[in-house]
Amino acid sequence: MNSTLFTLAVIQILVSLCIAIAVLYISFKMLRRVFFNNNVDEKNHISFTVFTAGIFVSIGMILSEIIPSIATLMRLSVQDETVFSTGKIIMYCGIYLIIGFIYAVLINLASFILFTGLTKGLNEFKEIKNNNIAIAILVVAAIISITLITKGSIATLIESLIPYPGVTNYLG
Repeated sequence: MNSTLFTLAVIQILVSLCIAIAVLYISFKMLRRVFFNNNVDEKNHISFTVFTAGIFVSIGMILSEIIPSIATLMRLSVQDETVFSTGKIIMYCGIYLIIGFIYAVLINLASFILFTGLTKGLNEFKEIKNNNIAIAILVVAAIISITLITKGSIATLIESLIPYPGVTNYLG
């Protein structure tokens, strides 16, 4: 058994789990504040629950594109200890997560604005507050669809930010 690889895998699992829990917790608190000023009964409010579930799925898909870049960064640090200090690894991970979180907010906001533009005369926020499950499902479908279409771009963006060690170009 490769103990270094095993240790790296355990660290990646723990980091991924911590990131997911933190981001979903923050997202849930933000949704409650935006929609209901923390005054919502989730047990009897199915449309808010459906909407929140859709946001969680969207965020999960976006985070799933960031975690491989963090894993690559960790692998690079194990291969060549002189390239990355622990502080640099934490800094890059923080940058990746901030970019991912901003991307998630923008995607979800853009999806919601797009859906609002398509349904003139309908106030989606009010409908979700009034427990209109059909509207919540349609908004979530728009959010997940746009996330699926655009999530690959976040992987490319984050991958471009990985500070790979320099390689000599023998062909040029």
